[in-house]
Amino acid sequence: MNNTNDDIKPFIASAMRTIKLEAEAVNDLLSYLDSNFESACRLMMECTGRIIITGMGKSGHIGNKIAATLASTGSPSFYVHPGEASHGDMGMFTSNDVVLALSNSGETSEIVTILPLIKRMGAPLISITANPQSTLSQAANANLHIGVEKEACPLGLAPTSSTTAQLVLGDALAIALLEAKGFSAEDFAFSHPGGSLGRKLLLKAKDIMHSGTDIPIVQHGTTINNTLIEVTEKRLGMTTVVNELGALIGIFTDGDLRRTLDQELNLKTTAIEEVMTHQCTTISGDLLAAEALKIMQDKKINALIICDDKNRPTGALNMHDMLKAGVI
Repeated sequence: MNNTNDDIKPFIASAMRTIKLEAEAVNDLLSYLDSNFESACRLMMECTGRIIITGMGKSGHIGNKIAATLASTGSPSFYVHPGEASHGDMGMFTSNDVVLALSNSGETSEIVTILPLIKRMGAPLISITANPQSTLSQAANANLHIGVEKEACPLGLAPTSSTTAQLVLGDALAIALLEAKGFSAEDFAFSHPGGSLGRKLLLKAKDIMHSGTDIPIVQHGTTINNTLIEVTEKRLGMTTVVNELGALIGIFTDGDLRRTLDQELNLKTTAIEEVMTHQCTTISGDLLAAEALKIMQDKKINALIICDDKNRPTGALNMHDMLKAGVI
């Protein structure tokens, strides 16, 4: 059955009301930021163990996400289910840790049950609640107030505005710590080595280059005909040309071959240095693969030579290597 405009309008109206209420809850957080937020950040900064997040139900789901965000931005963290904590998982807590507990009411029984144990071991406690007079808030070293007056759920039952506010406050903590620690893009990449950012920030030319006997190399004086054998065998679409000391003096590419054929030279007698490209681009093996790719794109070339400090080829790579490594 096709929906009419009248069928759709109530859905849009509901969505707009939900977004408006949750936006108001987030905006209200600005007025609640005080010395408690500063104290919470300092406790986390000074933590020599891990930041342990706990929360029940929907708050637990938000806590799990906050833990993941903290861990990926330089603040080691993990989530512990408060119910499981009462049945053995308290062994994950140490006095060197900082505990961040989420509960809208501040009276969640599973969290209240483990409060004496947290206090007894001496781990600093940070809470995120909507009730500053609650048991959890009063036990905390720093209570972060979210003060959500109305859930987006019209029944006032499903955690919606409150969990959104928890999530945003968790992000605020993570980013405040990130900036205070001077956490860099490279640090972030170490936490995300499998992602495209990790590959761009961590992968170096030497990690993907062809080395040793896989480097196409011919000596100066080699004929074009024999040079082509090296190009074909090494399958990089080019070869380096070196002198008697092994230093690079040029490169012979597919483009050079096309220009050579236009000259109708004798391939069996003409030395490679007569037709090679003398001025070729070289890089260090420590150069980031992403930077090497930019050089290739800017210069409109398909291959690069990696050389040591004596200008001797130690590696070679081409666009196919970049594609295979996921740099492109």
